[in-house]
Amino acid sequence: MQPAQRRTMPEPELHEVADGVFAYVQPDGGWMLNNTGLVLDGAGGHVLVDTTSTEARNRALLARVAEVAGEGPPRALVNTHHHGDHTYGNRLLPAATPVIGHVHCREDVLAAGLVAAEVLSGPAYGELRLRPPELTFETRMALHTGERRIDLLHAGPAHTRGDVIAWLPEERVAFAGDVVVNGGQPFLVEGSVAGHPRALAMLRELDPLVLVPGHGPICRGEEVRRVLDDLVGYAALVDGLARYGHKTGAPPLTMARAAARELGPFSDWTESERLVGNLHRAYHELDGNPPGSPLALARVWPDMVTVNGGPILSNA
Repeated sequence: MQPAQRRTMPEPELHEVADGVFAYVQPDGGWMLNNTGLVLDGAGGHVLVDTTSTEARNRALLARVAEVAGEGPPRALVNTHHHGDHTYGNRLLPAATPVIGHVHCREDVLAAGLVAAEVLSGPAYGELRLRPPELTFETRMALHTGERRIDLLHAGPAHTRGDVIAWLPEERVAFAGDVVVNGGQPFLVEGSVAGHPRALAMLRELDPLVLVPGHGPICRGEEVRRVLDDLVGYAALVDGLARYGHKTGAPPLTMARAAARELGPFSDWTESERLVGNLHRAYHELDGNPPGSPLALARVWPDMVTVNGGPILSNA
């Protein structure tokens, strides 16, 4: 496989998915090109769900938000998990805006540092400085602002151990973070292959009319169930490959290479290098380690680079 070539991405798009509820979508949804959310509260305020990766992209996000919500600072910012493409922009918000996340999100922002910017080459990240959530919770939290209620539901370990779904029950809109990637392989290295289907089942039970994935196009109506079903099927595929490889002593890289030609309905999903990383996570769990327990990225990333055919680039 030839390594990906850096290319210019289309401009981000702001979609109103319900009255006063917006999804900020960054094509093409690859590495460090995530989606964020904006919720107007009906009382002159607003809440953000996630920031993005580079300084330039974060400033563009905040400028677009100001066009819709006005110049005032957000009443709150919710982080769906700790990865840099969702948290590097935290520092650009005023100190008066609380950053809310799961307790593990705070811990992992601090533990990870700026590693995402170090391993994902390509972008001009600009000035980066960590700002972890200041307000944390463990299971669920209800955020009331103006006329809105936003339920924050811990869904990890799945993509990470600190995954949070931001759910608007009246509007039936779910901001899923990277529990859902639409059109690309999910990245479960810092979460759980076994736990991912449980997080997807939580989303299915909510029965959203609109699901905003962490990366990729917005899902509406019947497409919501299709995307969730596909992701459950992918997790089952990874689990089956891992169980066979773990039993026979074949390393994750060998299994990923053998499976690359037989991915069936997932063969056209982007970020195919994530398969070997997900197999590393599944092996880690089959070794008896708890879901979400630490797995050093340094053990996994070289195999992902090998599958990719060279350094993994971001087009952010």
